[in-house]
Amino acid sequence: MPHTPRSRSLHHLTLFAAGATMAVALTACGTNPDKPGPPTATASPTPTGVVTSTQASKIVDRYEAINSRANKIQDRDLLGTVEGGQLYEQSTAYYRLFTTWSKKDQAYYEKPFSYRNRSYYIPEGQSWFAVQATASGSKSEALLVFDKTGGQHFKMVAAVYADQKNSIPAVDTSNHGLATAVAPSTRVGTLAPDQTSTAFEDLYETGGKHAGTKLASTAATRTAVSTYRERATYKNAKYATLHWEATQATNPKIYALRLRHGGAIAVFPTAHNRMEQLKDGFIYSGNVKLSPGAQQAVFNKTPRVAILDEFQGQTLAQFTPAGEPKVLGVEYQLVDSR
Repeated sequence: MPHTPRSRSLHHLTLFAAGATMAVALTACGTNPDKPGPPTATASPTPTGVVTSTQASKIVDRYEAINSRANKIQDRDLLGTVEGGQLYEQSTAYYRLFTTWSKKDQAYYEKPFSYRNRSYYIPEGQSWFAVQATASGSKSEALLVFDKTGGQHFKMVAAVYADQKNSIPAVDTSNHGLATAVAPSTRVGTLAPDQTSTAFEDLYETGGKHAGTKLASTAATRTAVSTYRERATYKNAKYATLHWEATQATNPKIYALRLRHGGAIAVFPTAHNRMEQLKDGFIYSGNVKLSPGAQQAVFNKTPRVAILDEFQGQTLAQFTPAGEPKVLGVEYQLVDSR
């Protein structure tokens, strides 16, 4: 934790108060040992977060500058100095797939960017803080999370953009301007944040027949169900089967904050595998193979009887006490194909 001017000020005030209390006690004891002295008031210390808003602003500025330089040359080591967690898994996959993009997309990705209209949410007693912002070139709001995982420097570990029809609800900052973290296992409405990945992946696995029924209908959930239904109509359906199955997120940490009007908002990791496999009759014939697409071929270009694609993702959801979690946005990225 950084040793900020604000934290030093509070530390000195604490020492001074302790010394004053000791002096009063000694005087009272010398005057009349059998008569208790007057009670001394102890001021409650003002709560603090891991950083101040000013420090958080500088951390975001540094991230913008270094991230933009790393994107320009696809330097994963440089990027790793300011990025970690699930976000870093996705970003390094972008670098591997960069050559498969159109020239227009490459130029856009290499262009420096910044975050506008920032609001800082710094919870008391946590190693992390969140930022609500809009990236240059985008109209969608994003929730960004910076954490001190695995070192002394803050790294951005999550970034999820809300769908354009959704806005990020107001976060509760009534604790002396600080936000309040919510334990991932705390149930809010139908689910807790740490149960929601299973529910969301059920939309891909079964079309939402099981845990997915506990999620509100949003653009993100409808897209997931539509993807599930493609298994019967996709281009290779005559020759192969297609299904999805949940898998372990590379970085499983969940970040949740209390909302001003009740409930919570959370960024949680999620992941699944997409499995495409030839039907038995075509496997045994030996004459048919599945050819990887351009992005799949970056990881494994060999034609084969089955292709397993791994997607690592992040999801942003709002939890309401009297309802179902509302998935506001989701970011998936292909990170492996084998």
